[in-house]
Amino acid sequence: MHPLIFDVSFASESSSSIFTYRPVLQYSLVQLYACDSKSNSIYCHSVGIKIVKVFDFDLWIRTLVRLIFSCIYIRTKEASFFWSARMAANTSACPAFMKATSNGVFQGDNPIDFALPLAILQIVIVIILTRLLAYLLRPLRQPRVVAEVIGGIMLGPSLLGRSKAFLDAVFPKNSLTVLETLANLGLLFFLFLAGLEIDTKSLRNTGKKALGIALAGISLPFALGIGSSFVLRATISKGVDSVAFLIFMGVALSITAFPVLARILAELKLLTTEIGRLAMSAAAVNDVAAWILLALAIALSGSDTSALVSLWVFLAGCGFVVAAICIIPPVFRWIARRCHEGEPIEETYICATLAVVLVCGFITDAIGIHSMFGAFVVGVLIPKEGPFAGALIEKVEDLVSGLFLPLYFVASGLKTNVATIQGAQSWGLLVLVTFTACFGKIVGTLGVSLAFKIPMREAVALGFLMNTKGLVELIVLNIGKDRKVLNDQTFAIMVLMALFTTFMTTPIVMAVYKPARRAKKEREYKHRTVERDNNTNTQLRILTCFHGAGSIPSMINLLEASRGIEKGEGLCVYALHLRELSERSSAILMVHKVRKNGMPFWNRRGNNNNADQVVVAFQAFQQLSRVNVRPMTAISSMSDIHEDICTTAARKRASIVILPFHKHQQVDGSLETTRGDYRWVNRRVLVEAPCSVGIFVDRGLGGSSQVSAQDVSYSVVVLFFGGRDDREALAYGLRMAEHPGISLTVLRFVTSPERVGEITRVDSDEEVMSEIRKKSSVDESVKFVEKRVENAAVDVRSAIEEMRRSNLFLVGRMPGGEIALAIRENSECAELGPVGSLLISTESPTRASVLVIQQYNGAGTAPDLASAGSELDTD
Repeated sequence: MHPLIFDVSFASESSSSIFTYRPVLQYSLVQLYACDSKSNSIYCHSVGIKIVKVFDFDLWIRTLVRLIFSCIYIRTKEASFFWSARMAANTSACPAFMKATSNGVFQGDNPIDFALPLAILQIVIVIILTRLLAYLLRPLRQPRVVAEVIGGIMLGPSLLGRSKAFLDAVFPKNSLTVLETLANLGLLFFLFLAGLEIDTKSLRNTGKKALGIALAGISLPFALGIGSSFVLRATISKGVDSVAFLIFMGVALSITAFPVLARILAELKLLTTEIGRLAMSAAAVNDVAAWILLALAIALSGSDTSALVSLWVFLAGCGFVVAAICIIPPVFRWIARRCHEGEPIEETYICATLAVVLVCGFITDAIGIHSMFGAFVVGVLIPKEGPFAGALIEKVEDLVSGLFLPLYFVASGLKTNVATIQGAQSWGLLVLVTFTACFGKIVGTLGVSLAFKIPMREAVALGFLMNTKGLVELIVLNIGKDRKVLNDQTFAIMVLMALFTTFMTTPIVMAVYKPARRAKKEREYKHRTVERDNNTNTQLRILTCFHGAGSIPSMINLLEASRGIEKGEGLCVYALHLRELSERSSAILMVHKVRKNGMPFWNRRGNNNNADQVVVAFQAFQQLSRVNVRPMTAISSMSDIHEDICTTAARKRASIVILPFHKHQQVDGSLETTRGDYRWVNRRVLVEAPCSVGIFVDRGLGGSSQVSAQDVSYSVVVLFFGGRDDREALAYGLRMAEHPGISLTVLRFVTSPERVGEITRVDSDEEVMSEIRKKSSVDESVKFVEKRVENAAVDVRSAIEEMRRSNLFLVGRMPGGEIALAIRENSECAELGPVGSLLISTESPTRASVLVIQQYNGAGTAPDLASAGSELDTD
């Protein structure tokens, strides 16, 4: 439509006639874009004035006033008025204005026509779809980012978005601004968390191997990315900014996703291995380098093609980083000194930190880089010492990672249209880009690894691990798409490349590099049980596991009672802290605190201000009792943490693994389940353990605090029915009886005389009982009692009632003999066996702690649990 030209007319004071000033020169003063509510079309109104030669200054003022009122008149005449650059095209329609909240369906409003209800619907759909895909991909051990990328693509025009009705209903165009705002806000704080994962001290201490692998993993893919960009510009990316496109392609192919790599290493049990350490260190260096290159790419990809503008953007970004380095660390060190372990962090500090993140994001966005860059810098520069960094993560990560971040994958998926990849040329380019990305990473890493004399199998696995992509890759691609550096087809090709390279990492590494091959050799050792045939003075190695600090005092009291006297080689304890690795950033932060498996993970330099209270407890126990204690940490998902336990037991040649029961005692004495996952872990360990296994039901052994050696005074009872598990429990009890503060009672259940002929005696049991009789006659700390049984259920319960004041019961998990068979029918907890279940039942006359022991037999361990599979009884 042609601009509207207004002729400005005035009435002369000296004449009754009206003078119209004819146009000679035209000056466009303001351009207004307005929507006509009737025709729903766009009019571009140019308000102009045509002025003749004027000599009267007052006439100029009146002319200007009339012009202003004319503009106001135009504004009020139009029904809808929008200031938007998108409306410059006079052929496009104005999107309907979307209010925040509705009045409800009963007043005729459709909730999805309003911003807030529609955003809630979008978030719910995204969460359900991505979590469902993550569950389906779990057997393939794929990280959650793969499911989120696939979910985003499915919701976009590649699949569900092909239906215009679905797209207009769930993701209408007028809702995309709100969706992308929430997604970028979540991305901003997620990158802040990603910065918190980067330990700058570890980066400074990076070895030559990791540094060389990181540099090779960046330089060669970057060069190949630049090479492939020439092919793309000659085919499907014609007319794009050449310099920005070259850098974006180089960065996209050279990235290694540090958080995704850490989770893949955890899934493969490689976090604590040499290859895991190298991969994590190299990926951290790669991550920082990628952000620097990305900042350069963003600076060069502005809409202004002037090289001077790009230079100013880059210099301003460097100035921001320098200022942040000078200001942020001292301020947050001051805050960290005022936050003490075990005390709540003041809300003021948390809010101030989040405000700093937002301010730095605003600054970098104003500079022209991206708001996430400022948030990432803040996360990197915050000191990791003290509880403050962990408290920040706990406050932020669940909401960000679980709620807002999946929206970013949807926003990315809505831009990805796989249908644009059509024809042999496009699919050939997809193969070329994927091959180039894999070749650069794998060959570059492989070459440097072999130069450092890393074995071929580990070097190949390291190359595939460094080829992992993830969220950072999508961030690079989305920025390139938004800045018109990548078109739709190139964007779709790059997204599929990132998805494929990440998806193939886990299965290929599992096929190439299997630590289980080494574990087979480590499993070959002699003393796998507490019961020893010949030499009872050999060292007893115990692997004890715990979930948290609450069970530490009773576990240490049990170990103190188990150390016996100082003879032979004594007792060696490996304390394994079980920590779950989830998709949360704090789980990756734990990885920085873990040393090589089997080594103490407390700080040898004496800086214990931030020491884990678990480590402090075992360190004190080692110093007071002179027992060799080796604290360790197992960080893994709950679905396969039992593999860490079994592997560690084999590697440390443990004779018995002691696990905490999945229920904990409440104030009223009852047992309540904390997490059902731990029950599943216990069952799997019972089936797959390379040694004997004990499950410890803690009911306050020794009270709520650690008991010193001279104050130990426990009454221990072994309930003996017969069989290998009972003999193992008895052997453990005899070991405890060597402690001067332990009195041991062996209570043997036998059948009545008239039924003796019906029972087949086990020779091994009779030999053990003969030795116990002799020992009880010469050792006052050991007492032997036989109990004849007429009615199994009644007589066993009465015997337990007589011993109800004891501190600890030792029983076999699957006792032998007819008496045990009679009470086995009432077993409620399979992993504790019939006797253990009887002792912890609500009808049990005792509230003593219980240690249920299963002896290793070399084959078919816990067949009853193995046949049941992984099914759990509901509590």
